[in-house]
Amino acid sequence: MSRSFLGGSAPAPPGRRRFRVPPGAVVLAAALGGCAPRPLADAVWVEIPDGATLEAVAESLATHGVVKSAERFVRLARVGGLQHRIQTGVYPLRPGTAQHRVLSTLLKGRPPARKVTVRERMTLIELARELELTLGLDPADVLAAAGDSALRAQVGSTATTVEGYLYPTSYYVNLTAAAPQVLRQMADTFTTRWQPEWNARLDTLGLSRHEVVILASIIAGEMPLPEERFRVASMYHNRLARGMRLQADPTVVYALGERRRLTFQDYRITSDYNTYAIKGLPPGPIAQPSVESLEAALYPEDTDFLYMVAGADGSHAFSRTYREHLRTIREIRGR
Repeated sequence: MSRSFLGGSAPAPPGRRRFRVPPGAVVLAAALGGCAPRPLADAVWVEIPDGATLEAVAESLATHGVVKSAERFVRLARVGGLQHRIQTGVYPLRPGTAQHRVLSTLLKGRPPARKVTVRERMTLIELARELELTLGLDPADVLAAAGDSALRAQVGSTATTVEGYLYPTSYYVNLTAAAPQVLRQMADTFTTRWQPEWNARLDTLGLSRHEVVILASIIAGEMPLPEERFRVASMYHNRLARGMRLQADPTVVYALGERRRLTFQDYRITSDYNTYAIKGLPPGPIAQPSVESLEAALYPEDTDFLYMVAGADGSHAFSRTYREHLRTIREIRGR
């Protein structure tokens, strides 16, 4: 339940969009929350904890553009002693909102919320387990909500779930939110992160958005170093263009349903997601890709690499021919 906040002593420091401060200040949440009924692409999430001063609230709101003047907000809130009625909680607030509307929102309060983090490369099943731990949601309800036809149509998924469209970031989610609400907000966040100019790029590549999301999830699954991400994408684009099997280990891991070191027998698993056995892309994404992975899938480096192998330090060595690839493997194993 929301509570009125008690004045502290120190105002919150202005600065970054994401930061963590002790009680008596205002915390700006990392991303969109699961409690909003519609996308809030241009909103910031502000947490007002117990002990936050009015000055701390006003300074943070002004720093992030929610209100134009911290001083004016303080004067407005002090009319009739309204500052004592501001409620603790986590609020989605749009920059440029009229100050009296911001104050009205803070006076009304919001239901208790909890932070949920979706990590890149997290699968739908892993997310369902995370939501069980953090929100007490039944994993079966999460999986059922992920298969909702309306939600799949909203993001353009032709797979059986919205795997790949539950954008990886941190969310503040109402403790009373049901699985459909939580997943809808995550899917809405994906929609807001998808850049309009990317649609024209799809035509250039001759790929659908769903195919790019699939490819981005595979790229993310390889866990490339940041500077390698676009090169990994290039290798997979080259293999697709030549009609070669992708032979991506992350897809085998996904088909197995567990993360572990792969054995020779694992590569023989019968699955539409085993890219050692099928040609082209699997039917759906294998995890949740970030904007960075989506950009790599859309704008790969211009190379003629067809093979890669991971080194012990997490980097990848790339080859143009199978003979060169075998030589690279021997060298890495020798080291």
